[in-house]
Amino acid sequence: MLEGIKKNIEKLIALYEAEKEENVRLREALAKSRAENESCRKQIEDLEGQVNDLHLTEAFMAPAGSNSGAKEKIDRLIKEIDKCISLLEN
Repeated sequence: MLEGIKKNIEKLIALYEAEKEENVRLREALAKSRAENESCRKQIEDLEGQVNDLHLTEAFMAPAGSNSGAKEKIDRLIKEIDKCISLLEN
């Protein structure tokens, strides 16, 4: 009976060590995923900024006859800016 208890304790210790190693591995994977996620978020922000810059450039470079299109684009950008400002104020 005592021998059986010792074997069970050894099994529990082995299982604990295996779970501990798995926990470490998962924490490392989580940290890596979080870093990659943050990198992707920054890249998305940069690309959105580039798109907005291109839209603004396109609005100002529009031919003289298409002022309504440029005005619409500028109005849309102003609305986006106002929305961002209101989000920052909250």
